[in-house]
Amino acid sequence: MLAFLLRRLVSLIVTVWLASIVVFAVLQLVPGDPALLMLGVNAQPDTLAALRSQMGLDQPILTRYLHWAGGLARGDFGVSLTYARPVADLVAERLAVTLPLSLLSLVISTVLALPLGLLAAARRGRGGDWAVLGFSQLGVSMPSFWIAILLILLFSLTLHWFPAGGFPGWSGGIGPALHALLLPALALAVPEAAILARVTRTAVLDTLAEDHIRTARAKGVGRVAVLLRHALPNALIPVATVLGLQISFLVAGAVVVENVFTLPGLGRLLYQAIGQRDLIVVQGVVVLLALFVVLVNALVDIACALADPRPPAAGKGGES
Repeated sequence: MLAFLLRRLVSLIVTVWLASIVVFAVLQLVPGDPALLMLGVNAQPDTLAALRSQMGLDQPILTRYLHWAGGLARGDFGVSLTYARPVADLVAERLAVTLPLSLLSLVISTVLALPLGLLAAARRGRGGDWAVLGFSQLGVSMPSFWIAILLILLFSLTLHWFPAGGFPGWSGGIGPALHALLLPALALAVPEAAILARVTRTAVLDTLAEDHIRTARAKGVGRVAVLLRHALPNALIPVATVLGLQISFLVAGAVVVENVFTLPGLGRLLYQAIGQRDLIVVQGVVVLLALFVVLVNALVDIACALADPRPPAAGKGGES
C-alpha cells in the first residue's frame, strides 16, 4: 500500500506540473501581446510598458514560467488587473459559493442515483427498470444549463418557490443561502444522477451474478437484504470511482450554471475574467481547477484501493 501511495503522489505532482505548463503555454504563447490584449489597442505606451513589466513579459519565457510556478507553490496567484486584488483572495471568496454548490449537487445526485440504480437492478427488464433507464437517457442528453432554465421557469417564474438568481451570502443565515443554492444544485445534479444511476444498476447486476450472492440466497436471505447487505457494498467501488469523476464535472459545470443563476462563484469569476481579458485571474483559476480535479481523482483511487477487499495481485517475483 505504501508503494501505491508513493506512486499516486508522484503521479499527482507530475500531472499538476504538466497542467501548469499547458495553462501557462496556452495563455502566454497565444499570438499577439497579452498586455495589449488586456488593456486594448488604445492603451498608452507607458501604461502598456508598466503592465508588461508587472506580468514579466519583458523577461525570457522560461524565467516567466519559473516565477509564476514558484508563486503558485507559495499560494501567490498574482494580482488581478481588474479588481486590483490578489487572485488568491478572489478565489477564496468565490469558493465559499462554488464548493457548497458542488457538495450539495453531489449529495442530491447520490441520493437520487443509488435508490434508482438499486430499483432498476431489482426490477431488471420490468417497468421500474425501463423507467430508470429512460430517466438516465433523458438526464444524460440534457445539458445542465438547459435544465437550469427549465427549473427557473417552473419553480421561480411560475410557482415562485425559489429565487431566479442571486445569492444572499452566508452572513444572512444557512437557510436562505441553501435555499438560493438548491435550484442550481439540482440543475447540476440531474445529469450526474442519470449517469450514476446507470452505473449503479450495472454494478449491482454484476454483483448479483457472483457466487456469494447465490450462497446468500441459498441460505434463505431475503431479496431486500441481499441487495442492501451483500450486493450494494460490493458494487460501491465502481460507483465510487464514477462518483469521484463526477466531482470534477460538477465543478466544471458550475462555470455555466453559476452564470445562469448569477451566483458569485468561481465559475462566474472565470467567466467575468475572460470577458474582461484579465489573464492573470484566468491563469490562476484554471490551474486551481486542474489541481482540484487531479487531487480528487487521486483521493478516489486511494479510497477505492483501501475499500477493495481483494488482496493485491502478486508481482512477478512471486511467480513460480
